[in-house]
Amino acid sequence: MSLKNDYPIQSLDLKTGLSTLKQRQKKVMALSVLSCVIFITTILSVFIQQDLVFHFLGLTKDISQLHIPLSVDQTLQSYIDQPNYLMNLFSWFGWLLLKIVVSFIGAFIVVAFLKKFRFFLVRFQSFILKFVAWLLAFVMLWSGLTYLQYDWNDNEQSAYEELVHYDRNIQQSHIFQSLQQTETAEPVKAYLLGQTALLHKPQDRDAATSYVAQLVKAERTDPNFFEYGFKSEQLWAMQHAVYGKSVTASTEKLQPRIEKAQAWSALIQKILLGISVLLLVFSIVLYALTQRFKQRVIKIERQIHLE
Repeated sequence: MSLKNDYPIQSLDLKTGLSTLKQRQKKVMALSVLSCVIFITTILSVFIQQDLVFHFLGLTKDISQLHIPLSVDQTLQSYIDQPNYLMNLFSWFGWLLLKIVVSFIGAFIVVAFLKKFRFFLVRFQSFILKFVAWLLAFVMLWSGLTYLQYDWNDNEQSAYEELVHYDRNIQQSHIFQSLQQTETAEPVKAYLLGQTALLHKPQDRDAATSYVAQLVKAERTDPNFFEYGFKSEQLWAMQHAVYGKSVTASTEKLQPRIEKAQAWSALIQKILLGISVLLLVFSIVLYALTQRFKQRVIKIERQIHLE
């Protein structure tokens, strides 16, 4: 069979059509990669959307940042100016999205660049070796961005880490020693040290239980309890971490907001799962279309070469 019999058009038109077909292949491939990135991001969003919804409503399920009330002694006043939970979460999610996009797409760019060298071009004929190279590039880019992220946040977090860090016993922490040298009210000490115990990695459950129990007792017996400047949301998170539920009046008032957050979270989860399924199907279709374009390009190029 000759080229003229298979493709009854002029050679110039055939080459022009081939160029157009390659451009379409590249566009479809770009859409496929973009769809995969959005799919991965959506899947990850399913697991973090509950925290985002809770933070958006001013709640937090886990203690991840120290709240220092205004009633503390002057020695701790310098730590009060701190970012809120929602901004921290947005920052974390932004870094996550950046790492996914840059690492996923950057790995393809690295592999494409390496294919310009004959040594890699020959070895990348194997799909397994090509995938290994892509995976290594992905890990290197992700690790580099992770290092940059933590280096970026080091200066902001170092003060808090120094304040609440301890190895085995909470009495070793800088915040405990500072509180012992001041005339801070006992409920305030319990509030700060309870958070410190829950911030410890892993959580110091024994210490946290003791301090949260002191707070619960203080709320029921201390007439000045609500003048110390405690956050009800933080008290709820501490009680939730220790008891798994609200146990005082100040935190039970948050129940309508908590139920609203849970309802929104359930709805958003369903929506994200639906979008994920659609994106998965869309990605598969685009990938199949890309492969079809690729096979057509290879077939036409072979025919041109034979001619």
